[in-house]
Amino acid sequence: MFRYVLKRLIQMIPLLLIISFLSFGVSKLAPGDYLAKQALNPHVSAAQIEAERHRLGLDKPWYVQYGLWLYHFSVPEVQPAWPPVTWQWGESFTYNAPVTVVIGQRLGATLLLGIAALLFTWLIALPLGIYSAVRQYSFFDKLFSAIAFVALGIPDFFLALVLLLLAAQTGWFPIGGRMNPSMIVEPGWKQAIDVAWHMIVPTIAVGIGSIAILQRRMRGNLLDVLGEEYIRTARAKGLPEGKVIYRHAVRNALNPIITLLGFELGALLSGFALVENVVGWPGLGFTMLHSMLDQDIPLTMAGLMIGAIMLLLGNLAADLMLAGADPRIKLEA
Repeated sequence: MFRYVLKRLIQMIPLLLIISFLSFGVSKLAPGDYLAKQALNPHVSAAQIEAERHRLGLDKPWYVQYGLWLYHFSVPEVQPAWPPVTWQWGESFTYNAPVTVVIGQRLGATLLLGIAALLFTWLIALPLGIYSAVRQYSFFDKLFSAIAFVALGIPDFFLALVLLLLAAQTGWFPIGGRMNPSMIVEPGWKQAIDVAWHMIVPTIAVGIGSIAILQRRMRGNLLDVLGEEYIRTARAKGLPEGKVIYRHAVRNALNPIITLLGFELGALLSGFALVENVVGWPGLGFTMLHSMLDQDIPLTMAGLMIGAIMLLLGNLAADLMLAGADPRIKLEA
């Protein structure tokens, strides 16, 4: 397994280089640059704009800019303080600070929301999918299917707007932010409760659509497995129905779901930009969306690379989980 993981990690390096090159090239196709808005300010002279463009390296050809970005992104900086080696990933144009500092200030909020949405999705969708498959065409199966089809047609950002409107009308949920500023002086457990209270709206908005997809996928996979010969043989031998379902059928139906989990893990830090922007959640997606609009290339590229790295690591984790769940799967094969 160690050789397999090491091989996959080495294979990621050229793939990430290709992704970064294409992403940088596409980002440079947009008209203008970061300083285009500054040029509209009558109090800023053209000479100042050109001097700043030269300082940021925006006056160089795009491939030279890519080389400079790649150098700042991949080469660590040596410093006398601890830790002696750090990665800065360049300097954000908008925040005038190292990209790692900007991302680090918002990473925790997005990771917290991602984990909450993942747990909310999987703990609800899997039992619903199993129940619907075992009781196919029952009233609840038809009800869950109808709700899933409706949920699939609702964009997550629109659902977030509806939930915000509901929160504003009823006062049931807080609106915007991660925590009430007045809670800073309160004990840690009260702050944790307030953060969880603020997470309700974005978690539901992000999770509803994923629950619908996962529930339908689990139902379909389990129905396919329940029609296999070995399931009929297990029932014919007199095995308890619960053992047939949960030990034999569900275990084999989970393989495609585990693969889907790899994509879910990849989206933990990059899949909530629109919802974060709508509800005002101070996360990484919210920051990345505005960095793209402002053409803050170092910050945008860092966000894209984080998303790509998480997706590749998620696929690797899914492969390892598949090998652990199904002994028929060989990693080297």
